[in-house]
Parts: sequence; C-alpha cells; structure tokens
Amino acid sequence: MDAPLPENEFERLIDLSELDLDYSNLEEHLEDLTKLAVRIVGTEVSLVNLIDNYTQWSVADYGLDLQQMPREDSVCQYTILADDNFEVKDLSKDQRFKAKEYVKNDPKLKYYYGIPLKTSNGVNIGALCVLDSEQKDISPEDKELLQLIARQVVRRLEALKSINELQNKVKELNQTHRKVSHDIRNPISGIIGIAQLMKDDIKNEQINEVLEYVEMIEQGGKTLLELVEEIMDDEGSQGKEKSNKNQFSCSGFCQKLNELYQPQAKSKGVELNIRTLEESDDVLFSKSKLLQIVGNLITNSIKFTEEGGEIEVEISITETDEEIKNNELKIKIEDTGVGMEQEKVEEILEGSAKSESGTGGEKGYGFGLSLVHYLVNKADGEMEIDSELGEGTTFKICLPV
Repeated sequence: MDAPLPENEFERLIDLSELDLDYSNLEEHLEDLTKLAVRIVGTEVSLVNLIDNYTQWSVADYGLDLQQMPREDSVCQYTILADDNFEVKDLSKDQRFKAKEYVKNDPKLKYYYGIPLKTSNGVNIGALCVLDSEQKDISPEDKELLQLIARQVVRRLEALKSINELQNKVKELNQTHRKVSHDIRNPISGIIGIAQLMKDDIKNEQINEVLEYVEMIEQGGKTLLELVEEIMDDEGSQGKEKSNKNQFSCSGFCQKLNELYQPQAKSKGVELNIRTLEESDDVLFSKSKLLQIVGNLITNSIKFTEEGGEIEVEISITETDEEIKNNELKIKIEDTGVGMEQEKVEEILEGSAKSESGTGGEKGYGFGLSLVHYLVNKADGEMEIDSELGEGTTFKICLPV
C-alpha cells in the first residue's frame, strides 16, 4: 500500500531541486544530528531521508547503513504528508509495512517515529526519523527536541545551498559581496541560535552526554559562519580552488551519476552505461541543477525499462563560440524501455504529465519528467523527446554552460 501524493507534490519537488543537493555528499554535514537524535530517544537507528519523485535518499544515518530505497518501500513517504509527526508503534502489525524487507528480515525494525523536514517555504522535502527493533515510548520533551533537530537539518541544507551559490558567484559579486554575506549569515545564525536553545533546555535536565553533541551542533554552525567569512575575504587563487568544488568535468559528472544510480539499475536488472567523449573532459561546468535534471531522466528510464534492458547515457561539451568561450553541455539518454505515445510526450513538454506505473509495478509519480522540463527551461536550455511505444525512448538535453 502506497501513501497518497501530497497535494503540493510538484511544488515540493521544485523546492527540493532548488536546494541543488548532491545526495552522496551530505553525511559529514549531518552525522552529528543523527547521533544526537539516537542519544536523546535511545533508539538503535536514526536517519535523515530526502524524498524525490521516485527515491528515498538516506543522506545521513546512524545505526543502519542505508543509501537509498524506492519511495514506495519507505515509511517516510507517509511522514511527508504530516504537519507534525508520524508514528508507528509496531511496523510488523501494520498492513502498510509488515511485508517490507526491513521489517520481515534484518534489522527487523518495529518502531518508527518521523518528523517532516519542512523548508522555509513550508514544504516537506523529507523526514528525520528514529527506528528500533523494539517498541518505544518517546516522551513529549524528547519529541520537542527531535523537532529542533529536524529544524537544524533544514537550516543546514539551506545554509549549504547559500554557501554553494556564493562560491559559484564569488568572481562576479565584487561590490555586492557584503549583501550576499548578510543573506547567508541569517540561516547560519539560526543554526547557532537553536543549538543554544537546546543546550539551555538540556542543561536543566543535566544530560551531560547529549549536551556534548549539542555543543558539536553549535560549533558546526560557527564553522559554517567562518567558511562564509573566508569566502568573502578570499578573491584570489584560493577562491578559484573553492569554486572548482562546485564544478564538474564530463568524466567527474559521469562518475557521480554512476555512484548515485548504478544501485537502482542493478536492483532492477537493467544495464546502465554512462560515458563521455574524451575530448570534452578538459572543460569544467557548473554543477547547478545537473544532478536533478539528469538523475530524474535516468531514474525514469530505469523505471520504464524491463529487466534485461539497457540504458545508454552520453555526456559531451561543444564549444559554440571560440571568442567568448561559450559552451553547451549535451546530454543524451537512450533506453530500450516501453516507450511512450506522442500524446504523452506532448503532455510532458507542456508540463501536464500524469502518473504512470513502471514495468516492475513501481508506482509512477508522474512529475519527474515535468520537473526536468521545468528545470531545463529555467536554465535556458532545450529538451527533446523521441519515443515510440514498445521501442524505447531517447531524451536529449542541451544546456548553456
């Protein structure tokens, strides 16, 4: 049984994409929060999960090594429907979850408590959850502390977005540096402020071990603030090195896509080949929104390709103007899947696509391709779809970089 879609599902996916996150690179920024959650409530497991149109990404974990799972297999798909929290006392007795692998087999999870991760726009992009193989009873006071931790998670993600945007623009900002620095300081100050509030509450309870972790949160916020100051003061060669952290080469981009999406392809029994043209590899381009655009296309192809099928991804750069070095990134994704009728293609390009089911019975969320079209248009790019029922689909994306 799958959870219904949130009424604001497309807006929710846009909000998540605007954070422009690399789901494989967030653990170091959030691991102290998962440790703190476990220390507070005494559970075996704590996870920070972000949910896109098809996948639940576990971007930080404690007590359970988990990177991703299909959205329809998760408990957190219900948490993002909640305003405050979602609790299941016994997963093994709940019709929605008792047949799931993580309930039937190791780690045989029984208890779940989740809090939605709500952005500053009021949209739920995922969940902070704690789980255990035994039933638990979390006190109201501890639930309030978990709420504060969930707010910390979102504030850090939004602060990282602001820092990445600053790094991308550091060469252009010049006279406007101080204004941008002020904008970034606000979410980071929020991180430190919440940590201080939690520290005061916990001191009253005299929980020394948990207090240590709260102090780690406060220090983490101060470290982010120091990073902002360093970026603002550094416009020389060191600034260039930092900017390169927010760039891909074609081979680096292919490596990241393999890291994120080969597990999904192998799980489905689909062959996924990602390659680049060698002559393209000396050109660097901004990471902005690329993982959201290409990731959604790859996930869609996996979902609608039968076991034993193939998906070919090709990444290349072409130089369109030698004088001003204006380049275009070209992405081609070709699958041997079930294909689409022309009417469906037109719906996607008009942003009105409806949900459909995948070849393995996976729930289709319908918004992934419309989201890609939205992001490509926003980046002043072009998107083409060539598809025929029973003959597979080819997506072509062209973006100025």
